[in-house]
Amino acid sequence: MKKGLLRRLVAGKALAMGALLTVAVPGTAYANTVSVTVKTPGATLGPTAIDSSISTSAHCASGLVSGGGIDQAIGTGAGVNGNHVLGTDPSPDGTTEYTGSTGVVGTDVAYWIAKGASGGQVNSSFSTTPYAMCFTSNLINHTQVVMNKVNAPTTAATTGLVTATCPANTVLLGGGAQVTPGNTGNFKPIAGFPTFNNAAHDFGKKAAADGETNPDSWTAVGWDNSTNASNETYAYAICSGNGIGVSGVTVKVRYSEVSGPNTGSTGQNATVSCGSGDGDLISGGAAISGGSVTTTDFTGPGAGGDHLNGSFPSDSSGNPVGDGTTTAASWTAFAHTGGMASTNNHSDAWALCANDGV
Repeated sequence: MKKGLLRRLVAGKALAMGALLTVAVPGTAYANTVSVTVKTPGATLGPTAIDSSISTSAHCASGLVSGGGIDQAIGTGAGVNGNHVLGTDPSPDGTTEYTGSTGVVGTDVAYWIAKGASGGQVNSSFSTTPYAMCFTSNLINHTQVVMNKVNAPTTAATTGLVTATCPANTVLLGGGAQVTPGNTGNFKPIAGFPTFNNAAHDFGKKAAADGETNPDSWTAVGWDNSTNASNETYAYAICSGNGIGVSGVTVKVRYSEVSGPNTGSTGQNATVSCGSGDGDLISGGAAISGGSVTTTDFTGPGAGGDHLNGSFPSDSSGNPVGDGTTTAASWTAFAHTGGMASTNNHSDAWALCANDGV
């Protein structure tokens, strides 16, 4: 009897210790299986003619794009003002762009297009570099692209703002922006950022702020220093696929705003980074704006010639990362004025950082 009682006591202690260990060591229940590899083919020279554009792309041979970016060399001398972002957007094949009917336009997209354009000046130093954020997750194994567009801006120095929203029960992973036509020399997207389709964010007109979680929409803003009735601005939201349980997913927004550039023919970088507990960098956004874009409706910069020259994954100092990088944790916006001085300009950068909770 004594030996039997002893065995029962030992077994009871072992069970109690096992229960304590289960509580103290949750194992993989709250791990993060998100992983991103940055792919870029490097720079492509151009555009080489006035009022022209060039398109180049990056491909995710493994994984799906959760977002992407563009970096442009701005040239020297008078040509420093001529190069600007024309588009940074998802593509099914590296060439085709989603410009038709709005709504869900693609699934499991693996290419990212970067489009650079020239104004009234060109320079042999101009080049355009695309970046694809190649995303993998044990949970989110399918994605979809939602596109929305607006016939705006049609008046000089006014914003053409449009928002694409993810379907219910999905999460936003990133987004893109582009404008058409691409040969006017003056028309360009000046912003692409995460937001929410709710009253607090004026249904996409106010950007997601630093520390907010799980935005559901992406806003693009077009800008022109002339009048054109045919201008179209496109917003693209990269969302998780339908039927995936995303209740445990957290996508955290990191945001930074820097004053400037305001002097003619000058640039300004803004860089923001994911925090140690935020998860992995999966995408980012950029803007040149009138400032305070997370608390007030988006306003354009001070002059019609102000533009973006970059929105790309970077190190914490704002330098673009190289092909194959798996540790990028920052996103950089590069804003630039035209040949004229401007006023009250701000450079804005967003990073989206994800933990899938698997």
